[in-house]
Amino acid sequence: MPSPAPSPAPSTAPAPSARPSNTLAELLIAVLLPSLVLMLLSSAERLGNVGALLLALAFPLAWALYSGLSERRFSWMAALGVASTLLTGGIALLALDTRWLAIKEAAVPGAIALAVLGSLLSKRPLVRLMVFNPAIMNVPRIEAALAERGATQAFERRLKLGTLMLAGSFAFSSVMNYALAVWIVHSPAGSEQFNTELGRMNLLSWPMIAIPSMLLTMGVLFYLARGIRQLTGLALEDCLNPQ
Repeated sequence: MPSPAPSPAPSTAPAPSARPSNTLAELLIAVLLPSLVLMLLSSAERLGNVGALLLALAFPLAWALYSGLSERRFSWMAALGVASTLLTGGIALLALDTRWLAIKEAAVPGAIALAVLGSLLSKRPLVRLMVFNPAIMNVPRIEAALAERGATQAFERRLKLGTLMLAGSFAFSSVMNYALAVWIVHSPAGSEQFNTELGRMNLLSWPMIAIPSMLLTMGVLFYLARGIRQLTGLALEDCLNPQ
């Protein structure tokens, strides 16, 4: 059930204080609670394999539904997380070979990496959409400063490199997800041992995969923000949307 690292949503003034609590709530509901359910309640004396699995899957699905309704917007990252959760449930309930779990764990971030790379072929790479968000950045002022200093092409090259770096962070997540699943999950799908191993994999995925991937993504954004300041000559506060 590990899902791609959460993408930051466009924020308003109160967001900096609200976002950390949302992240902690997501970590608790979508990772910690499902893992504990799988590891502690899968025995026949408690919920059983199927009961514990269904309860564990319900937590991330409920969180995705709650987030979508509260934010009133569609998130393709959340949709991928829901699809990943449903696929995990299908693999377990159908007792498929555990290799399919490893393939599924690698496929979701791998697909995102390919989508990021594919965006290079369009006029608006994904990184441009992340950085040039009109809700956060003063796009007209930045573009005017780049044009005035003749740095537009240099910034476009930096955006392309940033796109490659972002794709690399998702590729790292894909490889690590596969390796972690192969390393931990060995028992037949649908067994109590499988549930326990799945819960352990979920817990380890955050310190070993999700957090490093988020740090890599933050590094890409810092690289691009630093490039904006250097190429435009503007201070950071001058690049932000005054609204």
